[in-house]
Amino acid sequence: MAATDTPAQDPTATTAPAAAPAPRRGSGKGLRWLRRNLVTLAGLATLAYLILPNVVVMVFSFNKPNGRFNYQWTRFSTDAWTDPCGVADMCGSLGLSLEIAVWATVGATVLGTMIAFALARYRFRARAAVNTLIFLPMAMPEVVMAASLATLFLNMGIQFGFWTILIAHIMFCLSFVVTAVKARVMSMDPRLEQAAQDLYATPVQTFLRVTLPIAAPGIAAGALLSFALSFDDFIITNFNAGSTVTFPMFVWGSAQRGTPVQINVIGTAMFLVAVLCVLAGQLAGTRRKHSKHSKHSKRSKRS
Repeated sequence: MAATDTPAQDPTATTAPAAAPAPRRGSGKGLRWLRRNLVTLAGLATLAYLILPNVVVMVFSFNKPNGRFNYQWTRFSTDAWTDPCGVADMCGSLGLSLEIAVWATVGATVLGTMIAFALARYRFRARAAVNTLIFLPMAMPEVVMAASLATLFLNMGIQFGFWTILIAHIMFCLSFVVTAVKARVMSMDPRLEQAAQDLYATPVQTFLRVTLPIAAPGIAAGALLSFALSFDDFIITNFNAGSTVTFPMFVWGSAQRGTPVQINVIGTAMFLVAVLCVLAGQLAGTRRKHSKHSKHSKRSKRS
């Protein structure tokens, strides 16, 4: 058999490395898109997590359960919306909660605004102690404050009812108002008030036309927070209510026997009112900015 000649291989020659697989274009684009929109996606997920309970309450406000508990969807009905006060004593407790929330908001806003201005503008010996005492109600568990207030009212011989609830609500709402208003006052530029005084404005005119409009967003934030906290409170109210029944206490008591659909109706209505208030505030702020911008542009054209 004839032998075939094979070419001799050079031992010093090196083999070329294998070519790396080309990366997939689709996966790279997806990762880049995910990195760019990660914060947006996280914000949308958080927003959905917060709104989902409200959506469930809204959906079940149109339910007509077969039994006493409104926990399982049965069929669509608007009976609860046409008769929101069909459950005995529910609208009475709702009106009481709204009344307490309004008065607690007024009291906490007035007192908290004055305390915030005093802490932000003046220096006195007990300033650090007052700051600590203001912070305590926010850091203290509600059950501790509720039991302490109940003990105080019992030792003073005060009968539990509307006034004890109102005093308790003003007390725990006060800290939130002071915190919101104080942060706004401390960020104010003192030169604005000095300029008003240089233009011969009286202290009252300076406060009403310069200081108060600048501090108004903080005051409004504290007032809205106080109203929401007072209307929604259960623990402190339960300790100091006596025989008085507010709306959160009515909901808790109803949950023991059966949850009427009207509770979902009231919750949906409160949620929609809050959303409308926020949208109205945003719209008013946008219009104010547009009006200022238009005035500034007109002045620049005249000049």
